[in-house]
Amino acid sequence: MHPKAHWEQVYTSKSVDAVSWFQEHADLSLDLIKATDAGHHASIIDVGGGASKLADDLLGNGYTDLTVLDLSAAALNATRQRLGKQAGQVSWIEADITQAELPAKRYDIWHDRAVFHFLTTPEQRNAYVQTVFRSVKPGGHVIVATFAEDGPLQCSGLPVMRYRADELHDEFGEAFTLLKHQKEAHHTPSGSVQQFVYCYCRRSVS
Repeated sequence: MHPKAHWEQVYTSKSVDAVSWFQEHADLSLDLIKATDAGHHASIIDVGGGASKLADDLLGNGYTDLTVLDLSAAALNATRQRLGKQAGQVSWIEADITQAELPAKRYDIWHDRAVFHFLTTPEQRNAYVQTVFRSVKPGGHVIVATFAEDGPLQCSGLPVMRYRADELHDEFGEAFTLLKHQKEAHHTPSGSVQQFVYCYCRRSVS
């Protein structure tokens, strides 16, 4: 099945709070975004955030320049409907992040929880990293979370990559300085525990 068809099926067959990656509040992501000190007018993109409640949390904390990108139209629509009138404060992009043409040097903060670990080929990962480098402002912030080395081998029936913090940073290379990394034990709606690792980097200024 094509990846887009897979994710459309997921989000049309399950409620958004039933998928394994659901968080009632994206607390660690929000804490890391606040820690950048980029300010409430910072331009933030949440990659793969279609049905995530991070947009809700960011709007609730006064952030004003938000973009949410997801491969699934159903996921994006779920959040639009949940936000109601506030949805007009967010830019919505339906796209595959390995093929998306994002504006150059547009974003102060790039956030991705649980997309990068689905990129199982070097070509996909390289395309992703090149997009980050092009679209994040020099000196901007990059927060990426994946399954940790002791995380699941599959998610939503798909194979995934697992990383230690140093391995995840190595995928991005010297153009991104690792400032912080942190593990998280994510409790899924079904009651299981999945280990994630978060890496917070800064893009080089050149």
